[in-house]
Amino acid sequence: MTSLVNETLDDLTIGGLKIIQAKNGYRFSLDPVLLNGFISGVKDYSVLDLGTGNGIIPLLLSARNEARSITGVEVQQEMAERAGRTMQLNGLQASVSIVLGDIRDLPCDGLEAAAFDVVTVNPPYRQPGTGRVAFDDERGMARHELAGGLDAFLRAAGAMLKSGGNFYVVYLAERLAELLTGMALFNLEPKRLRFVHPREGQSARLVLVEGRKNGRPGMTVESPLVVYQGEGRDYTGEVLTMYGLGGQREG
Repeated sequence: MTSLVNETLDDLTIGGLKIIQAKNGYRFSLDPVLLNGFISGVKDYSVLDLGTGNGIIPLLLSARNEARSITGVEVQQEMAERAGRTMQLNGLQASVSIVLGDIRDLPCDGLEAAAFDVVTVNPPYRQPGTGRVAFDDERGMARHELAGGLDAFLRAAGAMLKSGGNFYVVYLAERLAELLTGMALFNLEPKRLRFVHPREGQSARLVLVEGRKNGRPGMTVESPLVVYQGEGRDYTGEVLTMYGLGGQREG
């Protein structure tokens, strides 16, 4: 078990929830918060989060009090254990399960094919050999495709979703063509798309996409999401709302 000396207990500001994170390992970023804000609804749904890391997406979704059940799959043992303790700390162990496993092995015992209404993914963005790989495994595997590339995540999503189920992903805008091509390959028809821009007038850095398993063609491109106001580091009102901060500002 990871020593508490090497961890922090952080307030999520959403629903009074708290999350245990490594001091020097992977720590969640804005991206899963944006993905959670993009997800249209999970009422009475069974949700599977692939590569759940420290459990941030299941934790955010649990604040909605909508899903019937949420399961996170994580290949790194320490991160999976940490995510499990986070769920216990927040009293969510009855509705949120953290499974130690490799998304490349799905389906598997206890996680049957075509069993989930919703699959969510905040996958590693960078291919091996591109960019600077973090010195520790947690951050390296979270950012680079060291334990399964985009195709592995899309294949798992296609296998685990019920027909008509919804798929949600946040990914690099520069790799959008690769993402949409891969989704089509695994019968995840793109239905909604939203570009994420750091500031007004700047190019999109991220893209949020919703797909539907075996869905009909036809996609809506929504209005852009802008993260920061002006030249500073203050979030826009929409992003603050995603954090549950209303009209407050973060400096």
